[in-house]
Amino acid sequence: MPHRIIIPDRYERCKPLDDCMHEECGVFGIFCPDGSVEPAEAAYFGLFALQHRSQESAGIAVAKPGGIDYHKDMGLVPEVFRDGNLEKLKGGFAAIGHVRYSTTGDSLLTNAQPLVISSKKGQLALAHNGNLVNARSLREELENGGAIFQTTIDTEVIASLIAKHSTDGIVDAVTRTMEQLKGSYALVIMTGDCVIGVRDPKGIRPLALGRLDGAYVFASESCAFDTIGGEFIRDLRPGEILVADRNGLKSYQGMHAADSALCLFEYVYFARPDSDIDGIAVHRARERAGEMLALSNTVEADVVAAVPDSALSAAMGFARQSGIPYTSALSKNRYVGRTFIKPTQGKREMGVAVKLSVLKRNVRGKRLILVDDSIVRGTTSKRIVEMLKLAGAKEVHMQISSPPVKHPCYLGIDTSTHDQLIGASHSVEEIRKLIGADTLHFLSLEDLLKTVEGAACNFCTGCFNGNYPEDVSELVACGKKRALEKCS
Repeated sequence: MPHRIIIPDRYERCKPLDDCMHEECGVFGIFCPDGSVEPAEAAYFGLFALQHRSQESAGIAVAKPGGIDYHKDMGLVPEVFRDGNLEKLKGGFAAIGHVRYSTTGDSLLTNAQPLVISSKKGQLALAHNGNLVNARSLREELENGGAIFQTTIDTEVIASLIAKHSTDGIVDAVTRTMEQLKGSYALVIMTGDCVIGVRDPKGIRPLALGRLDGAYVFASESCAFDTIGGEFIRDLRPGEILVADRNGLKSYQGMHAADSALCLFEYVYFARPDSDIDGIAVHRARERAGEMLALSNTVEADVVAAVPDSALSAAMGFARQSGIPYTSALSKNRYVGRTFIKPTQGKREMGVAVKLSVLKRNVRGKRLILVDDSIVRGTTSKRIVEMLKLAGAKEVHMQISSPPVKHPCYLGIDTSTHDQLIGASHSVEEIRKLIGADTLHFLSLEDLLKTVEGAACNFCTGCFNGNYPEDVSELVACGKKRALEKCS
């Protein structure tokens, strides 16, 4: 059966302008040779559970006896798989899926994943979470060797390298590819007879293994296993290649790293609170961050509240430790997805008002401690403080459950230049004045690391202190070039 491409010609969307970090993507994979699970359906619900990681595009590829079928498009998971699109993918024995937020490569349909390619050994589908720091040089090398690229994403560089090395089998091809890659990557790879999970040698991006009936499952977060009724088995080790096929599971150590470096922001913001990553429960880590904020708090207040949703756990921890009553100050409109609007300040502020509204009776006349997970650009924090004071809050004291974000991330988060970060150019007091808060306090990096003590890994803290686990000079140069082009 020929390879069927099922990609509707729809529309492109611009990036949102939320004042927060945006993780690149979420990946999912399932291998079920005994027919106990419908892979396409499991992938759909698995991606739904990972939707918080990305809302730009979604896709599922399915392995069937005659080849690989796939469907992908711009939008949320239920938008992409409506009108019978999911039904067309049913009947396979394996599937991989992807939700994407672009960091490397534009926000275009052609860049949506999974990527499906043909190699010497047959078809291969690939989904990638992360960001390569040497993608540009690898791409140039491949192009000089005759390779032709259809997308602008670093994922295609990985796929091309695997195809190039595929003569001696898929595991050898993946191993040889890993030797050339620098940066972060959690991969799910599907061939005609297996699904493979791969985690980069430093474990910068998370990837977990689960089980559902007779199927093995891979996902960026353990919450995906709960959603589909499966069970979490373990996290993949840094540098591990884990193959699920008809013979079961087999593990290979693709590369070793001296030190692991899981992205610390997984616990601050990215991951769902009901996930466990590398031995640490995300919800509990955030609660501990709130407790530590409370221990250093010198502000007298009447109530504690959170900016929903990722700061809820920290605010509860703060309230419990401090003894100050917890209340809801802001209500989130859960039917508003990401707002795809042009970058004007007026529209950005209107977008905040659409997403959040103030519970006036809970804040009027109160001295309010407001807990948030981070301040990236500062625009949303400023608007929220304004909204609370207009609603009658007597005082608004901001407590942030992470340190100031002072440095760009080059390993899978959408902050590539210093000028996007208010913490890179302003002191805490200057930020306080800009957002209009009565006081502002950030958790120290030392205390944040205490919230994840006992983890089975070390951490990347590059966005806080500029200490990256990889040489990012190639991307720094690219970022400076883009900034100069923007100014010219």
